[in-house]
Amino acid sequence: MNDWADEIPLLTLLIGLSSILCIISKWALGRIRIPASVGWLLIGILLRLTDSQWNWINNGNREVFAVLGTLGVACLLFHVGLQSRVGAMIGKLGQAVRIWGVDFTVSSLSGFVVAHWILGLSTPTSLIIATALTATSVGVSVIAWEQRQSLRSSNGQLMLDVAELDDVTGVVAMAILFTLLPVWHAGANGSLTTIFFETLGVFLIKMLAFSAVCLLFSKFIERRLTEAYRKIHPPAEPLVLILATSLLIASAAEFLGLSIAIGAFFAGVMFSRDAERENIRDAVAPIAAFITPFFFIGIGLEVDLSAAGSVLFAGLMLSIAAIFGKVAGKFVPGLQIPDSPTAWLLGFSMIPRAEIAMIIIQRGQQLGEWAVPKDIFGAMVIVTVMTCIVSPVVVYTMLGRWPQEEVT
Repeated sequence: MNDWADEIPLLTLLIGLSSILCIISKWALGRIRIPASVGWLLIGILLRLTDSQWNWINNGNREVFAVLGTLGVACLLFHVGLQSRVGAMIGKLGQAVRIWGVDFTVSSLSGFVVAHWILGLSTPTSLIIATALTATSVGVSVIAWEQRQSLRSSNGQLMLDVAELDDVTGVVAMAILFTLLPVWHAGANGSLTTIFFETLGVFLIKMLAFSAVCLLFSKFIERRLTEAYRKIHPPAEPLVLILATSLLIASAAEFLGLSIAIGAFFAGVMFSRDAERENIRDAVAPIAAFITPFFFIGIGLEVDLSAAGSVLFAGLMLSIAAIFGKVAGKFVPGLQIPDSPTAWLLGFSMIPRAEIAMIIIQRGQQLGEWAVPKDIFGAMVIVTVMTCIVSPVVVYTMLGRWPQEEVT
């Protein structure tokens, strides 16, 4: 207890210093038209670099940063869901499913081919990498779309639809894969088909149940709940209660085996129908501005520069596969993408691999070295850092060249 109490002043210093650096970097990078998320990643890398010299970030402090990062993802995606136009998203859903189908296939195949045939990794490891590369970290690209005030455009809604489908199917694939791999590794091949369909069935039931509850909440409970909250004074407290309720919904999604990111987005969509949506958004904005950077800082803290050289080649090869898989799929004929600029925008917006991709790799590492060796974990951290830097910079530049009109 005393050891933890001794660390609180240092942890408070780190959080305060990080927040100030995030604001300064956002301002500085904004002047040269580079997304703020790039600076936040670099702050995390800088903290890790200084820690290697002075050892001031212990496991307890790192866990607190991880919690702040998780809350950052939830807050960011709640904010995104809150701004969503449900009608526009539903109108784009058919097109999004077609794009997602090719996106998922090309991303997983490119990841498996590079891992298995170029890097010479085992089949289980290659399958885990292929699964990790299917998911999109929509929170990274959203920063660039928001800074260009393009998120409410038709293509912005399409991007959100495709990204959410990526995340849902990434979680489905993860659930199935990590049920099958231990059985495969143990040599019980005869039961794989049964386990596959049982796992898929259970996940679909959970997803449908969660979606149904969210729909019922949106239609019959949300308005009454927010009206009850608004009877509480002072005026700021009802808005805090709305955000707290959204965190409960996000955590429920995680407990069901979905993800906090998906749950937070669904929560935002549910409250997006509220007549006071703009007030909710304005209240959440400063909280999101404070806590969202910690998600990116957390990724930067995972970067071990001293070991980067030994895994650099694998990291570069997998980064190429990650970029190729998302961009190339958008140019497959028959996806009904109206023009080349839209295809490029959607492709580069899908590139980031962060929270779900790293969760998949961490889950694989927990199975043992046979599933995810330590050097492959390091290589995937490089993929995360590279894709989270490349994507927002390119997307921000593209949106400046091809402005998007807001859907009314």
